Order: sequence, then C-alpha cells, then structure tokens
Amino acid sequence: MMITKEQKELIKATVPVLKEHGVLLTTHFYNRMFTHNPELKNVFNMGNQQNSKQQTALAMAVLAYAEHIENPGVLMPVLDGIGQKHTSLDIRPEHYAIVGGHLITSISEVLGDAATPELLEAWTVAYNQLAAIMTGHEQNLYSKQVAKKGGWTGWRPFVVKQKVKESAEIISFYLYPANGGAVPDFTPGQFLSVRLFLPELNLLQPRQYSISSAPNGEYYRISVKREAGTELLADGMISNRLHNFVNEGDIIEVSAPAGGFVLNGDGDHPIVFISGGVGQTPLMSMMESLIKSGSKRPKTWVHGCRDKNVHAFKEVIEHWEGKNEDVKKHIFYNEIEEGTPDNFYEGWVDLNQLGDEIFEPNTEYYICGPAGFIELHYRELVKKGIDKQLIHFEEFGPQTLQLN
Repeated sequence: MMITKEQKELIKATVPVLKEHGVLLTTHFYNRMFTHNPELKNVFNMGNQQNSKQQTALAMAVLAYAEHIENPGVLMPVLDGIGQKHTSLDIRPEHYAIVGGHLITSISEVLGDAATPELLEAWTVAYNQLAAIMTGHEQNLYSKQVAKKGGWTGWRPFVVKQKVKESAEIISFYLYPANGGAVPDFTPGQFLSVRLFLPELNLLQPRQYSISSAPNGEYYRISVKREAGTELLADGMISNRLHNFVNEGDIIEVSAPAGGFVLNGDGDHPIVFISGGVGQTPLMSMMESLIKSGSKRPKTWVHGCRDKNVHAFKEVIEHWEGKNEDVKKHIFYNEIEEGTPDNFYEGWVDLNQLGDEIFEPNTEYYICGPAGFIELHYRELVKKGIDKQLIHFEEFGPQTLQLN
C-alpha cells in the first residue's frame, strides 16, 4: 500500500512528540517486545538495553524517518549502517513483522487518545514502507556476501587457533573456519559479530568486534579489551568471557564481515588515523592493508591510551614506522615515564601538538574510539577547515552521534 499525502502529514505531525518523548516510546517498545517475544533477547544486544543506547538510537532513527517521510531515500547512508549491523546479526524479514507489530502497538499505548486510528494506520503504512526498503537492501548485502569465495550468511563455526596477549587489557583471537575452508576478503575497517552463550543471562548474545588484521584469505583476527569491575553490563560479560573461558581450540559462532566504516584505498593523498584505546582495532586493519599493498601515501598514526602497559600493538606500529618512510606515529599517554622516546606525549590526544603537516590539504582522517573522543577530534578538524567529507568515524555500539 502506498503512503498517501494525508498520511505523510500525520507522520510529520508526530515529529514534536518524537523529539520530546522518543526514548520513552522506544523504551516501552523494547519492554513490550521482549515480554511478548523473549526469544528475541538472543538476537539483540542486551548490554545496549541496559545502558539505554539502543533505545536512544532507535528513537533517533524513528525521528529521522518521520522528518524525511517525503523522501526517505536521503537516509540511505544511515539505513545502510543499520542494514550492515542487521546482516551481521542475521536479521530476516520475519523479524521486521514482529518489530512492526510491537512498534505500532507501543505508539498506541504511549500516546493514548492522541493515537487515532488514522494516525496508527499512517504509521503502519510508513513502517511497512521502511521495512520494504530495509529488507530489500539487506537481501542485496546477503547476496554480496555469499557471492564471495568462502562467503556465507548467518552463523558459521570458527576455531580459535591462537589467543595472543597484546597488552594488559587486550587479547587477540585468531579465528579460522572450523571446516578448513576459505574465508572471504573484507574491506579494512569492517567488523564481525561473535555469538556466545552467557550463563549469567541464560541467553545467546552477539557482539561486534572490528577485524584488526588485513585481509589474508585464511583467518580473521579480533582484538578484545577486558572490561574492569564486578557490576558488568552484558557487553562486558561477553568480552570477559572471551578472555576467561574461550581458549585455543574452542569453537565460536561468527557472522560474515560487515560495516560501512571502511578504508578508501583510492588516491595518493595523506591519511591520518586517530584512535583512543581499543578504538585502534579497525585502524590496524586499514594501516596493515595499506602497507601490504605497497601504498606510498603518507600515513600518520595518532593513538592515545593510559600508559605503555595497556598500549596494544606498540611494537607493530614501531616496526611499521621503522620500515616505511611514509609512516609516522604520535602516541599520547596519560602519564609519561622518564626516558620515553620522542613522538610520545603526555595527556589526552591533542592534534594541535603535532604540527601543521597533519592538516595538509586533501588529507583523509579516520577516527575511532569513545563517542566523546570522536566528537572532540571531529569538531577540532572541522574548526581547522577540514572538509567534512574527508573525516570518517565509527562509534562503537548503537550509532548516536550526529556530526555530519
């Protein structure tokens, strides 16, 4: 059914309500859905339910859709990001039917008398339009995955052949297909979903981890940070379960590489990688890929973490810098010890300490880390006059940053 002009006006009329009460609506929606369809707790990241990031992200997405109901195609970059995440979680059309039913009922229950039959019908038609766009896009993504050599959709068993300590907090897991087959190539910067059973929640739980190595046709490497504290969200439980209970020789379930935060390998202009903590993992894949390809693009590595004990891949970056004249590094530690070499700085990452050469025209920037870290450096680069189209970033977890 095509959405009518009158229905579009009804949708747009709900924008003020969504701006004010969107998170209330999405919180009600998730509570309702998990009450009536508890099996979906095995599909969704329950850690993001605990920290409210998923509710916020969905509220922002629903609001954006309502605001652009006249031309939802302008949202394709956002919808592609959601689709990439969905294919990594094996979301299928039948899931959209369940979600749609609970979303429309939630609108009715939250808005009360304001949810007229005409409004609910308008949102039903609008949601079905969105579901058609998303399922079509996701089917295209699934088709591209299986077209690759060794490609697959859904969950595939992988063996942990190596478990390597990279720092006091980060361990790398080298994942090989359990059947000995090939693994498809991916675009540097993409992530995998890993699914484990969490006894604490009595649920299967999926989590996304960036691939931290270049494509090689044999294995994927993910590098996982241990989370501190005893009152962990479900996110931390999965990371710590990988650290504490998954050993070499164990089999885990993995979905195919996905994600739109990827390296633009074209051109010969300079490139700057800016990372905080474990945010360096997708950038490691990008840098290694450039080096392996023989690219002579000037490459600058800017990284911040607490100290050398938690600094993963320190020796690898030093090796790359030593072997490649076009690689430079700048490392920031919260505290600097005596005798620390040059190119190490004390305090938070500050691009202004690094000289004007990192702001050369046409330089491309890739930023990854906590949301506050990304926002700080994005705004600093824009203030320097950098074209927003040259600044790429990825926020771990549900996307809540609106910077472009």
